[in-house]
Amino acid sequence: MAGHSQFKNIMHRKGAADARRSKIFSKLAKEITVAAKLGAPDPAMNPRLRLAVQNARAENMPKDNIERAIKKASGGDDENYEEIRYEGYGPGGVAMIVEALTDNRNRTAAAVRSAFTKFGGTLGETGSVAFMFDRIGQITYPASAGSADTVLEAAIDAGAEDVESDSENHVVTATFGDLGDVAKNLEEALGEAETVRAVWQPQTMTELDEDKAATMMKLVSALEDDDDVQAVYSNFEVSDEVMERLTAA
Repeated sequence: MAGHSQFKNIMHRKGAADARRSKIFSKLAKEITVAAKLGAPDPAMNPRLRLAVQNARAENMPKDNIERAIKKASGGDDENYEEIRYEGYGPGGVAMIVEALTDNRNRTAAAVRSAFTKFGGTLGETGSVAFMFDRIGQITYPASAGSADTVLEAAIDAGAEDVESDSENHVVTATFGDLGDVAKNLEEALGEAETVRAVWQPQTMTELDEDKAATMMKLVSALEDDDDVQAVYSNFEVSDEVMERLTAA
């Protein structure tokens, strides 16, 4: 029976991974469709679409899925997605920003509010926490793209603001307005990046104890599990010891 139980556990994990992958593809497809609707359906002529396609490729999204999402934008479908930003506070006073793409504002607002309430958070007004974050561009390359010095030199030449390198990645930051140009210049020097995106970077961090961190992670997970939510940003941090205990649980 042990072997049977092990098989069931493996299949459960595989099923969970497949479900997560499907959800990621769905969100990427939505962003591609919106980007194609707002501009030209050609990535070469539409910077936002180009970034969306690039990020989809980084997640190994099939080419057919990408092309289908682009065609959907010009297919005359009735789905019109609206970009909405929600702001609020999580457990321990953690500042949070939630970005969504939705065709039903009421549905999404209710779901986001429910998640905040369930896990001890409070949804605020637009602008209530955004001042605690900086809107920046973030470009990620794998460590194999080159040495830290090589990537730093390329980033400086490309007009980037900063680079952080570790054993796995090089993370290049740029001003929000310069993201497209910096990404293009870096691609010429280093090849295609893994991801290119605009993010909300917290100005200061809020450290949480184990109990609040556990609740906070449940809140983030609940929000990310919503089909309308594209990204969740927060300013919480936990110690390595606490994180080890939480991930082992």
